[in-house]
Amino acid sequence: MLTSKQAILKYGMPNKTGSGYLVSIKLPYPMYLNWETKTYINSFQCHKSVANQLVAIFTDILNHYGIEEIKRLQIDDYGGCFNYRVMRGGSELSIHSWGLAIDLDPDRNLLKETSKTARFARPEYKPMIDIFYKHGFESLGREKNYDWMHFQVKG
Repeated sequence: MLTSKQAILKYGMPNKTGSGYLVSIKLPYPMYLNWETKTYINSFQCHKSVANQLVAIFTDILNHYGIEEIKRLQIDDYGGCFNYRVMRGGSELSIHSWGLAIDLDPDRNLLKETSKTARFARPEYKPMIDIFYKHGFESLGREKNYDWMHFQVKG
């Protein structure tokens, strides 16, 4: 998995505002902000190098599941992409600092959860995770068996 040291070498040093490397992408379906009640978004900011990949991921998810199933499974629960910060419990910058990672449905896929309890470890989410891999992202849950909400560009 991509480390912050590798991200610095490949993408440069991130900054608090994302100036110089963030772009907005338009989503193929609305997502709701996990931290704000009934607030929906149609776009979000990510690193310019993964913008097309993320649009393709969410387009494929929509084509596979359809909007009603996306809502039922809460794949439209947006937990964030760009967030300049250090990793939780660590000292290195999070991959979110570059906008190279995205969190989905964080309330039901908690940081320390394993495949025994995380929603995204269930069989109905396997196609979604496979779609992320198809487009050059990986799942921290699948790779490390924790933080199932987190998907990031491959290193």
